[in-house]
Amino acid sequence: MPRKTKELELKVLFDISQIIGQALDLDRTLEVVLGILSESLSMKRATITVTDEDEDHLRIRVSHGLTERERRKGVYHSEEGITGLIFRSGEPVIVPDISREPLFLNKTGARQIDKGTISFIGVPIKIQGRPVGVLSVDRLFGDEVSFEEDVRFLTILAAVIAQLVSLHEQVRARERSLIRANRSLKANISRKAGSFFNMAKSVAMMQVQELIRKVAPTRATVLLLGESGTGKTLVAQIIHELSKCGGAPFIKVNCATLPENLLESELFGHEKGAFTSAGESRMGRVEEADGGTLFLDEIGELALATQAKLLRFLQDKEFERLGSNKTRTVDVRIITATNRDLEEAVRQGSFRSDLFYRLNVFPIRVPAVKERREDIEHLIKFFAGTARREYGCDLRFTNKALNALVEYPWPGNVRELENLIERLAIISNDGLISERELKPYIRVVDQDDCCEQSLECGSLAHTEKFRIKVALERHRGVQSLAAEELGITPRQIGYKIKKFGLEEFVGRTKES
Repeated sequence: MPRKTKELELKVLFDISQIIGQALDLDRTLEVVLGILSESLSMKRATITVTDEDEDHLRIRVSHGLTERERRKGVYHSEEGITGLIFRSGEPVIVPDISREPLFLNKTGARQIDKGTISFIGVPIKIQGRPVGVLSVDRLFGDEVSFEEDVRFLTILAAVIAQLVSLHEQVRARERSLIRANRSLKANISRKAGSFFNMAKSVAMMQVQELIRKVAPTRATVLLLGESGTGKTLVAQIIHELSKCGGAPFIKVNCATLPENLLESELFGHEKGAFTSAGESRMGRVEEADGGTLFLDEIGELALATQAKLLRFLQDKEFERLGSNKTRTVDVRIITATNRDLEEAVRQGSFRSDLFYRLNVFPIRVPAVKERREDIEHLIKFFAGTARREYGCDLRFTNKALNALVEYPWPGNVRELENLIERLAIISNDGLISERELKPYIRVVDQDDCCEQSLECGSLAHTEKFRIKVALERHRGVQSLAAEELGITPRQIGYKIKKFGLEEFVGRTKES
């Protein structure tokens, strides 16, 4: 092989290697590869032809020296013409003169066969030994270099192109997998559940999110703790939907709304004649949840007799319907919730200790709104968006009204906030909400337990003091952590602690 030809080959391979690392767009990269061949060698036309999805046809994916119309014509059956022969046999083919080769179809019409001699060379593009396409050119090095040298160099180049195609397909497969997973996640999680993750900016709620992500894929029993209205039911739904049984039933039972004599039947079902009104057999909520999740809300309200039966079910996943001796088995995940202090209930004897320990495998405390004030504005925007879709009212809040909503202690938590926004959307005439519109519904309570004050008494200084106090309490008096949460420096928080007289909340406990 002439020295000049060898130098050309090395230059072309080097130039091509420089663009491979930037190969984000496969078609564009392959076009650049063919362009390099044209600029550096004697190549006038070239095509990279690949199989379609069903592998019945070969289509020109990228080309050089062809018009867009000519390229679109380049569609071959996998057993048709020279291109089909190369693909089918997996071997290179040399056509010294296309005018003398009946298998050369010239489908693109790019070559004037009757005018002079045109040579055609094609090599297969293989991935793991399997042909996936064809690289073809109208000569590379000119008549002074043998066809065999063209074939040798094209085979090397086809191997590089195969790696590009393979890498591209792996990336595409990964993207498709992620898209499917994302679509599945969006389809399974309700709009409220999605907003639960998007709206949380407070440390307290981000910690809850992290716990949810850790426990959701497992089968662990979860105990949700927190005040009424904090969103424990929504958290239970999210855990279920993010679990492996997300497509299975999610069955909710509110233990506080049913009388003791009906709760057992509601949970475990009954046979016909089990009691006076049992006119027919009925499966209980436990059986309905088979394969999915059973959510027992207000678990702290269960009577001791029912607690014993629930304990047995938790231990063995076995139960009997009322009026039946037949033992049944189901596979359900248990999530429970309560606003009561179960440990105190155990000490008082109103809740079984063995049941408490069985339920308390993975406790998650859902914080009250007053503990996550950084999220209030996001919650307002979310509920206002819901109200706009429901009532056609675009709510807007003045700065003072927004500050009042942030300062308000929200004893009813998220449920109270949601209800207020809905009420405002109904009664508002123009959608603009000021302090005047809020006065009939909320009052700002001084967090230092001084007295109840009207909205006008709220101030930015008061809000700042309260937020610093909450941050210190949340981080057990550790100033650096509280400062990080608030987005200020340790020096700044130290100054503000002195300014607002909050020294008593600094380092008051050594617990971590």
